[in-house]
Amino acid sequence: MKASQEVLLIRLSEMKDAGCLMELDHLVWDRNTAPEPLVWTSREQYLLHCPPGSQLVAFTGDVLCGYVGFRSPSGLASQRHVKELNIAVHPSYRRQGIGRQLIEAAWHMARREGVAKLRLRVLSCNPGALAFYQACGFQEEGRLSREFEVDGRFVDEIWMCLFV
Repeated sequence: MKASQEVLLIRLSEMKDAGCLMELDHLVWDRNTAPEPLVWTSREQYLLHCPPGSQLVAFTGDVLCGYVGFRSPSGLASQRHVKELNIAVHPSYRRQGIGRQLIEAAWHMARREGVAKLRLRVLSCNPGALAFYQACGFQEEGRLSREFEVDGRFVDEIWMCLFV
């Protein structure tokens, strides 16, 4: 069933979500969306990198449809006004507005917390993601040309931002 026909619940991630989130990462992060496929070796490794509360998760019923992760780019107090995002939507639930709802929820949470800037990185070989981020109001802020070699071709890493 399509998520647009059901109520979408967006909430902070919890410990019990780890397994579903690891599965979603395995589905989403491949050679076209990341410099290398994302593989978690254990639940413990995943939880160290993505502790509970570090993501907004979207559920329809008991099905995880997507998430947006957020973290401080560094431990510097002078950069506490910036959050770096990463977003994933389950392939079966794409083009239903879930990604946009997750970005909007992250924006509202950032505003409440006094965050002034959201940023993300995307590969130039992922035009669908680029178009999505632009439609959400993100602007290209910088580009690292030929930053990665993916399947024998050089790919740029594009840095994008959205001011809160």
